[in-house]
Parts: sequence; C-alpha cells; structure tokens
Amino acid sequence: MRSLQLSTPGPVLSTSLALAELPQPVLKPGSLLLRVRACGVCHTDLHIVEGDLPPKKLPITPGHQVVATVEQTSPTTPGLAATPSPLSRRELPTGEGGGGWGVGGEGLKIGDRVGVPWLSSTCGVCEFCQRGQENLCERAQFTGWDVDGGYAEYLIANEDFVVLIPEIFSDVQAAPLLCAGIVGYRSFRLAEVQPGEHLGLFGFGGSAHIVIQLARHWNCTISVFTRSPEHRALAESLGAAWVGGAEQKPPRPLDRAILFAPTGGLVPLALGHLRKAGTLAINAIHMSPIPEWDYNLLYGERTVRSVANATRQDAKEFMQLAAQIPVKTEVQAFPLEEANRVLLMLKRSEIKGAAVLVIE
Repeated sequence: MRSLQLSTPGPVLSTSLALAELPQPVLKPGSLLLRVRACGVCHTDLHIVEGDLPPKKLPITPGHQVVATVEQTSPTTPGLAATPSPLSRRELPTGEGGGGWGVGGEGLKIGDRVGVPWLSSTCGVCEFCQRGQENLCERAQFTGWDVDGGYAEYLIANEDFVVLIPEIFSDVQAAPLLCAGIVGYRSFRLAEVQPGEHLGLFGFGGSAHIVIQLARHWNCTISVFTRSPEHRALAESLGAAWVGGAEQKPPRPLDRAILFAPTGGLVPLALGHLRKAGTLAINAIHMSPIPEWDYNLLYGERTVRSVANATRQDAKEFMQLAAQIPVKTEVQAFPLEEANRVLLMLKRSEIKGAAVLVIE
C-alpha cells in the first residue's frame, strides 16, 4: 500500500512527508482492516509534522479524519460500549442527542463505511473512563499520533472506536466531520451555548464553519472574528450576523465564545468581548503562550475552559445531529500525494473551509 510517513519533525516542507510503499497492516484481535477513501487534513496534523506535538512514534502516518470501508473484521471480540458523558447540559431539541448513528462494537460488517476519529483507544478502567470522561484517559491513544492514521491506502482501527457515516454525506463531505465536527461539537457544548444566545467564533477554519451551522440550528446570533477576507465571506454566507477582527468590538457583548485559532494572544481579546458569567471554550490541542491579562477581564464570574479531545458519545451525538440539520462542509479536495502542499496551505490560512485528501 501507499502511505505518507513522517520520519523527522520540523517546519513543514515539500519533503516533510515521504511517500512509502509498505505491506498492508495486519489485522489484530478487536480491530478492523479499513480501505481508506478520504482523510481530512487538520491543524493537529500540522502540529505533529512540525514537532509542536512530539510524535509518539516514528515513522508515523498522520491523519485522523478518516472515511473508510471495512475490508476485514477480526474474530468476535466483546465491544466496549460508549459511555454517555455526564456533562451538565440541556437536552437537545426533540429527537436529537440519543440513539442514532452507532459507535463501534455494534455488528460492523465488510463493506460498511465508517469514520476513524482522533480518539483511537482508551484503557476503559481508569477514573476518567469510569466517569464517562474517556477523552481525559491518561492511557488514551490517538490516530495519527500514537498509531498510524489515514494518509495511506489502508489502516488498522480499533473496532470499538469507529463511527458509522450517515449515507447523506459523501466521503469528502464526511471527512471534516470526524475531528473538526466532533471536537467542534464538544466545544459548542462546553461553551454552554443556549438557544438564541450570541456566540463568538475566533478563527474560521474547518471546525468553525461546522459549528456555525450548529449555532444557526439553535437560532443563535453569531459574530465571527478572523483576519482572512475569504473566511469572512464564508462566515457571512453561512449566516454570521457580524464579522471583523479580534480587536474590533461586536455589536453587543458575547454570551459565549469559542477560540479555534491556536494563538494565545487572542484569549484576553476574547474575554474582553464576553459578558459577565459568559464562557470562553478554547478548542486547541496546542497553543502559543497566553499573555498576562488584567483580572477585570475574568472578573464577573466569566469562565475559561479548554477542550480536550472528544468521546465516542460526542461522535455518536454529533453524527446524528449533523445528518438531521444537515451540516454542509466547505471542502477543498486534493490527491494523497499533495499532502505536504496542503499542510503548507493550512499553515498559511489558504484553505477555505476544510482540506481533504482523496485516496484512489
């Protein structure tokens, strides 16, 4: 099989990932052999390639927004059921949030189309797993970081951690849902957004262009903070009521805010636009240093919280909701061999919406 591999982390170059011819991976108990059809390109991939997130193994095949079909299943292994998160949250509108699109261990068969997200496996027994907070498991492994990911023609995935892809989405449309969508959904929840509130989105890449559709579904007013003229135009086309720079004041204070850009300097700016008792959720696995800020920006019972990964329950809930809305993904597709160029475009904010590698 063809696979793009990272051997030496560093500033992204045309040679950062090398195309290799490798044997197909070998099926293990409790796993699936998957034929990759598409794989989204994420800022986390960029952080791994550049060494901001030191790779757990080298060489490593990046990619954790993988749309694939089941080629082989392993002998029956008891599945670990997804544990509902005990997050303090209001119910979704009627008919949303429970049941629906399954997470692995639910009778997958050859030919099924599944998604492989960032969370690859957890221990299942630690205090966090037992609390339904498997995203915080100390022994969690992650696709494209601990184990080989989807910048390849085949991969092995844990059967309990894949999610079925609703038929309404094409392969390319589905890929961004598997990280930008799922983690964006968790950020939306942890920001404690309520229907009809004023939500601020800082940065408008692959995740934000999905979250804005969740917010519009809840009749929220959205203000988008981004420097890119292309991203501003996309935000307006998706229903943003106001667009501008982070240093500009929106028409009224924000009830909630989500920070997508991995830039610590935006934290005090976002807090400056947030009302008392508002919440800022930071959707970033890696971020530049956060500067010192005046305590008055936090005073008034404002909340700042990070968003760490996502759970299988998040994946299950989001896939159902995305199909019901339905979420539309703005996608630029590229052949697998152009991954290095795509990563460089991502670094330069030249991608409109989300980038997806197509494996043929």
